[in-house]
Amino acid sequence: MAYQSLHDRLKDPVVKGLQEDLKIKNKLALPRIEKVTVNVGINKSKIDSKEMHAYIEECLMKITGQKPVFTKAKAAISNFKIRENMIIGAMVTLRGHKMEEFLDRLLSYALPRVRDFRGVTTKLDGHGNYAIGIRDQSIFPEVPPPDAKQIFGMQIQLTTTTDDDEEARALLKQIGVPFRPEKSASEKEEEARKAQAAEEKKAQEEALKPAKEEEKEVEESEESKETEDNKEKASSDSSDSSGSSEEKGNEPFASKDDKADTSDSKS
Repeated sequence: MAYQSLHDRLKDPVVKGLQEDLKIKNKLALPRIEKVTVNVGINKSKIDSKEMHAYIEECLMKITGQKPVFTKAKAAISNFKIRENMIIGAMVTLRGHKMEEFLDRLLSYALPRVRDFRGVTTKLDGHGNYAIGIRDQSIFPEVPPPDAKQIFGMQIQLTTTTDDDEEARALLKQIGVPFRPEKSASEKEEEARKAQAAEEKKAQEEALKPAKEEEKEVEESEESKETEDNKEKASSDSSDSSGSSEEKGNEPFASKDDKADTSDSKS
């Protein structure tokens, strides 16, 4: 069977699948993808240089087929070392045929190249929009393997025409977004049991925390007493040794004349 592009699948198979899933007969009432936005954040400490800006621009042009726009800060934020009108990111907005080609390449070629890929999350933003985060731009075959200092991440935002997450999720499934498999009831119960056990363990540790602190204080007081006793003992020993040395030093020494007197008396 020949490969069908996303542009061809959006006309017939995706529409029929959505009509069956959402129970909507009118084709014009079905949700559809409005635009795709590719965002790259530029960190001042890592990739804030003219060479890196040019590299990011070149990579986004190869990946999306469209020249990016560099976004600037509207206000200065001292905590993030950001000044007004400083370049903080690059953005590409895709619509129409370019959007369909980019999504087709992303779902068919780029995501399967991710190491240990297990699917993307099923969570949406609550308004029918979906975001995919990518850490390394080299998963796209259009970009040559970069150096370690040239690796940058990006966010791909899919904006739909619906505000319902369920309708948007059904649309993304029909398009071919590789969501992670849903967990079974037993796996969910196991996770809930583990979370409950962790909470109980934490509560027990918090309950035993005052007793442990008291024991620690008692041990510290005992250690301080021992150190004080050792210091007193050492000081008393030093005083005794100094007294004995003084007594030895005060003993009278016999002079030569005394020795001579004693010898004469003996004779």
